Amino acid sequence: MSTTKIVYGLYADDDDLMNGVKAFNDKGIKINEVYTPFPVHGLDKALGLKKTRISDAAFIYALYGVTIGATVTWYIMNHDWPQNIGGKPAFDWGHNMPAFVVPMFELMVFCAAHMMSLTFLVRNKMYPGAPAQNPDPRTTDDKFMMEFVTEDVESVKQLLIETGVEEITVKDA
Repeated sequence: MSTTKIVYGLYADDDDLMNGVKAFNDKGIKINEVYTPFPVHGLDKALGLKKTRISDAAFIYALYGVTIGATVTWYIMNHDWPQNIGGKPAFDWGHNMPAFVVPMFELMVFCAAHMMSLTFLVRNKMYPGAPAQNPDPRTTDDKFMMEFVTEDVESVKQLLIETGVEEITVKDA
């Protein structure tokens, strides 16, 4: 029979949470997850999380938007609705491109923002109808929670108490 338990420590303040994270890192106890109602500055570094690659995805999505904008303006200008202005047909998109910088920029921002948002929601399983992943709904309002998967429940509980935890919950893994 497994003696592995899940221990939750609920904090009222983000400073207490950060002190708790530092205390557990100093003792070498692994924190499984932290739930917060808002981003806490420095928490990602304290937990040792890797840098996210969402900025790389944003760059690719922005390139996609610029490519779509350039392709659409080239197609409209040269094939769909060619204009003969002042007796000079505009067969060269490169000379007329400065007139299309603003729409291409707007399409770049549009694609990057919307596709980044969708990527974030799908990657974090936060799409519509997805079950809630936080173990306590108070972590969406004003509480901060640390989660541990451990066999040494008593030492985790003791350190939680020393770091100013409000509430401790222990469940079977």
